[in-house]
Amino acid sequence: MTQTTLRVAVCLFPGVTTTDYQGPVELLGILSSKNRERALNGVSKDLPELYIEFTYLSHTLDPVEPTAGPLVLPSLTYDAAQEQFDILLVPGGPRVNPPSACPEFIKRQAPNAKYILSVCTGSLILARTGLLNGKRATTNKRAFRSVQEETKDLPITWVAKARWVATEDKKIWTGSGISAVGMDLAGGFLDHLVGKELGLAMRSFIELSVKAEDDDEFAGYQGLV
Repeated sequence: MTQTTLRVAVCLFPGVTTTDYQGPVELLGILSSKNRERALNGVSKDLPELYIEFTYLSHTLDPVEPTAGPLVLPSLTYDAAQEQFDILLVPGGPRVNPPSACPEFIKRQAPNAKYILSVCTGSLILARTGLLNGKRATTNKRAFRSVQEETKDLPITWVAKARWVATEDKKIWTGSGISAVGMDLAGGFLDHLVGKELGLAMRSFIELSVKAEDDDEFAGYQGLV
């Protein structure tokens, strides 16, 4: 069986919301080389030879100060990143305005990336690059109206009642609010990658319950539906 390694670029910037990216990293990181054998021991003899590895990027190599939690040390700058990544993971933040190196990196990488995942207002970063034009997407429900207003002249269909939304070709996945939704999106994405049976086995390792794509109570709470 051929081994496949998917390289993930985690796009960091000052004021990033830590939970947006750390949740998906915790789940998808089960398939990293350092965790895979321990986490999936005894699960199945027919495991796909799929590995997921992460690189943390920022506009400089200085520690990144998130909205909460410890400083984060990036391993590479956007300008120095020459390899093509397979997956772009784009978190958000309350005032999502990353330095230009971040959206420029996303625009460079997007055409040849296999998947693009955003969580919370990370979808606004994607919208500003034009990647969501002609597509369905979602975002943080508390920020939903302001995101709609900023992008009102763009051909984007913003879906209010959604935990996450995947485009028809399954290339771009956008998640809603902060805490659970990054995990819900990661759970749905994982099922897409490895199938529901193995996806459940991996979620059981971290005892994660996930909601379905349209199981979203916060759209109603915020008066969006």
